[in-house]
Amino acid sequence: MGLVSVLLISFCVLSISMIGTDNIVVGIPTTLDGPFKPVTVPLDKTFRGHAVDLPDTDPRVQRVVQGFEPEQISVSLSTTHDSVWISWITGDFQIGDRIKPLNPKTVASVVRYGRLRIPLIHKATGYSLVYNQLYPFVGLQNYTSGIIHHVRLTGLKPNTLYHYQCGDPSIPAMSSTYYFKTMPASGPKSYPSRIAIVGDLGLTYNTTSTVDHVIGNNPDLILLVGDVCYANLYLTNGTGADCYSCSFSQTPIHETYQPRWDYWGRYMQPVTSKIPIMVVEGNHEIEKQVENQTFVAYSSRFAFPSKESGSSSTFYYSFNAGGIHFIMLGGYIAYNKSAHQYKWLKKDLAKVDRKVTPWLVATWHPPWYSTYKAHYREAECMRTAMEDLLYQYGVDIIFNGHIHAYERSNRVYNYTLDPCGPVHITVGDGGNREKMAIAHADEPRNCPDPSTTPDEYMGGFCAFNFTSGPAAGKFCWDRQPDYSAYRESSFGHGIFEVKNETHALWTWHRNQDMYNSPGDQIYIVRQPERCPTEPKKVSHKC
Repeated sequence: MGLVSVLLISFCVLSISMIGTDNIVVGIPTTLDGPFKPVTVPLDKTFRGHAVDLPDTDPRVQRVVQGFEPEQISVSLSTTHDSVWISWITGDFQIGDRIKPLNPKTVASVVRYGRLRIPLIHKATGYSLVYNQLYPFVGLQNYTSGIIHHVRLTGLKPNTLYHYQCGDPSIPAMSSTYYFKTMPASGPKSYPSRIAIVGDLGLTYNTTSTVDHVIGNNPDLILLVGDVCYANLYLTNGTGADCYSCSFSQTPIHETYQPRWDYWGRYMQPVTSKIPIMVVEGNHEIEKQVENQTFVAYSSRFAFPSKESGSSSTFYYSFNAGGIHFIMLGGYIAYNKSAHQYKWLKKDLAKVDRKVTPWLVATWHPPWYSTYKAHYREAECMRTAMEDLLYQYGVDIIFNGHIHAYERSNRVYNYTLDPCGPVHITVGDGGNREKMAIAHADEPRNCPDPSTTPDEYMGGFCAFNFTSGPAAGKFCWDRQPDYSAYRESSFGHGIFEVKNETHALWTWHRNQDMYNSPGDQIYIVRQPERCPTEPKKVSHKC
């Protein structure tokens, strides 16, 4: 045997030892190695990013279609692999004192699709709507959207590439041909290759960096965990600020500049027309208007599998992506035990078959376990209402946004390290113009007054001093809490890769790094034999 052969065999043996079964890479830490000693990465003051919104003169946000040709095209999932939603907008928005809403009935909602690019042999029709953002105050400009179309495709094969066109063929006003790939069929050995997790994205130059990094990681699915385009950082005349309350404290109502939604949809179309995106509401989608209406743009522009998953609301729903069951919850709608959301959640969890979807992942906007000063313990009422239920059913991972930084917890339940508790990951660092969160609540003079912490929109007060552990008698820890494993103030996104029934690789990428360089990386390991996934009794530790 020659030297070259010996070296080749040695290299192969080394490669096999580094990459185990199911592509589990040896050397990357796992949650079984934890709980980990808390780590805070020092602030890199040389990198502040470019948290400035793209102007309306940027070619990427301008309208390039004519007449009623489709724009702002996006794909979203239904509850199972055999169905997706296609959404788009036809006609332009209007903004000003005198607006006349378009008639949705004048333009059909049609999608032609098939496994071959030519011919597109299948056809589906859907529904359309127009929404308004109206203000009952003199001098404020009202807005009416273009015609928003939502069409559900059914009978699709799993893990299959489909081509499609959308629009109204009778005008004719059809789009170019796009494509998407369906999710794998649900099963314990069937998973999407990569899922991108982003939060608090906005539409800044930082956003463009985040999106470029996401595209570079070639995801099969994108989860946007709230705060989409930040239209509510603007007055209706298009004047914006990094802090609305600081710059526009005298306005009679919190205004928004709705065209920012259209700019965001146009910018994102090259991504969302090919990669399914699932969105849950954040506080920047509240957008109060006449008759106390809220979340109108959010609920109108996106398609949600609410009805398919037994929900009556766009605020909460669920879906499967291969062997993962995702639960999207609403942090800005009632969540107590008597609320519709809680009752729906209990039913949805009870229907999950962990032999078919071993992984159970929950997502909502405001985090329960953040150690940053910004929004510290703001969602405590939601935590006290829902944490027991999620723990009883063995939720594996929870993704949140809201805090403009990155943080990953150790496995935790009721502020106590627990090997059966979920890992909480905050990825509110997508790049919006409000800039990064830097201060930590456990640092000297940073602990907020408890009375200032409840969420302004939801109200309620549930955040009391800790009664046990290192922070007993205090509202904040005086060091990084034990449940916080890793935190860093940088813009970025995460990639979630389920490898098998028990191992999933989580990788957080910083925008300032090279595309293949991780900022934080860990295998999240399920232990179903140690942590039964059936409802289990919980003991409260104060």
